[in-house]
Amino acid sequence: MALYCWGSTVHGELGLGGIEEEQIMTPREMDWSQAANVQQAACGGSHTLLLTNDGKLYTCGNNDHGQLGHDTNNLPNKRPQFISALENYIVTQVSCGLSHSLALTNWGQLFSWGSNATGQLGHDLDMVSYPAPRMIKSIATKTVVQISCGHSHCLALTNSGELFAWGANEYGQLGLGTTGKKVPTATLVKSLAGIPIAFIACGGNHSFAVSKSGAIFGWGKNTFGQLGLNDLDSRCYPTQLKTLRSLGVRYISCGDDFSVFLTQEGGVFTCGLGSFGQLGHGTHGNEILPRMVFELMGSKITQIACGRKHTLAFVPSRGKVYGFGLGGVGQLGVGSSVSFNTPQIVRGPWVSSWILV
Repeated sequence: MALYCWGSTVHGELGLGGIEEEQIMTPREMDWSQAANVQQAACGGSHTLLLTNDGKLYTCGNNDHGQLGHDTNNLPNKRPQFISALENYIVTQVSCGLSHSLALTNWGQLFSWGSNATGQLGHDLDMVSYPAPRMIKSIATKTVVQISCGHSHCLALTNSGELFAWGANEYGQLGLGTTGKKVPTATLVKSLAGIPIAFIACGGNHSFAVSKSGAIFGWGKNTFGQLGLNDLDSRCYPTQLKTLRSLGVRYISCGDDFSVFLTQEGGVFTCGLGSFGQLGHGTHGNEILPRMVFELMGSKITQIACGRKHTLAFVPSRGKVYGFGLGGVGQLGVGSSVSFNTPQIVRGPWVSSWILV
């Protein structure tokens, strides 16, 4: 398997080394010894986590808050570097916020590092950052099976279907019934107690959970309609989104202020901020209800991924990846810095059946 990357490389976040270009406009293969072994990638504000098949974690990019996990907050790494502090663990899942990182092990242990300005690491607020991975003690008695990071908040799903949240809560994105106060320890989202959760996702300042029966719950910031609830009111409690229930949502990916839903049949629906074309509807308007991306109809999408202001969708039957939204630093991979409000083919020589964003 080959690993391709594109977009901004100002901080070395693409792992291409000391190249002169600050933007990569079309997918470029990463010339790195472990590239073929990468099974998962996570991108933060300007840093990247790369997880290999043997459970080893490598990081590159900006390190101003210690988000690379190398026990320093010095210069950025422009090549992926192994996190030696996790050498004795098998990492199975990773997630990034703007300036913090999470790693989940095969034993359900959760580690965090980077910025802790809003308590997003799940530790006390006595330090504004932790440059080395540290186990989150407040959830250590639970077996975590899924993690997701927003800008500065986190969600963790346990093997019993319980949902825990911590970090920034300015918009109620933790789902705890309050707003404003930072929550530095993993806290049970009580309003979802008794509802077995199967999947979680975070946007910049909003959150989603999908139950095992297919019910979708959203909460947090809703200034642009990113919760899909047909209004602009933010929520501090999980609120059911009923419009997509019959379609069977199997995956959700979120950007800063927008949300993308993938259905069982391969349909894509979007809502929220559309000013950069990231909703894919041919306009720059916002949507307060999930709306189908009609230009992708007829293509069975199997994967979606969002950057802060752009969207990618993968069609395996055609071997194509489509991108739409903000393209200012080449993040659409279409060969220019133009933004597009309809799906465009990403110009890459794809040989894999997965996209890693």
